[in-house]
Amino acid sequence: MGRRLRVRGPRAVPVTLAACGGILALQLLQHGHGTSGWVERLGAVYATLPWWQALLRTPLSLFLPDPSLPVWGLALQVVVVFGIAETTVGRRRTLGVALLATLAGTGFARYSLWAGPHWPLGLPAHDLLVRDTGPSAAVVALGVYVALRYRAWWTVGAIVLAMVVEVVSLPNLAGYEHLAGVAVILALFTRGPLRAAP
Repeated sequence: MGRRLRVRGPRAVPVTLAACGGILALQLLQHGHGTSGWVERLGAVYATLPWWQALLRTPLSLFLPDPSLPVWGLALQVVVVFGIAETTVGRRRTLGVALLATLAGTGFARYSLWAGPHWPLGLPAHDLLVRDTGPSAAVVALGVYVALRYRAWWTVGAIVLAMVVEVVSLPNLAGYEHLAGVAVILALFTRGPLRAAP
């Protein structure tokens, strides 16, 4: 990984740079006068949206940060985790895992809305009215996937344990979506589609 970065420089991580640039640009646009509405209509995903609309918005929603969170911390996470993933498993696999994890989270939000608070993993309706965007589920899933590919079992266990502790101590949509993304990647890796070298 280090050698590739030294030889090719920024050209070694185009997806990572594009993702980071997209996050920063969308952060500016969603706080800009006259552009926030467009960002909301094109990238904001909610559990109450029709499926087709949520799917159309998913690619952009992956890079649309939560306006209430510090964007620099999020951008740093993306640079580190996406960068490691892109230089180790390749850009296509990085994007594929990131989108799979995001879609898994979107699917979970709909299940949780349908199930309600009285069924396993269900949440109250008011907890599901928040905007469901950002790369956090993708970051967690990519971390798990790279650790699986390089047999870093302790790292996989630590990430999964941290996600479980998060949802047990403070049940919330983001925490459940992180677990959903990790569960999908674990399942696909165990069954083989993601096990093969990219």
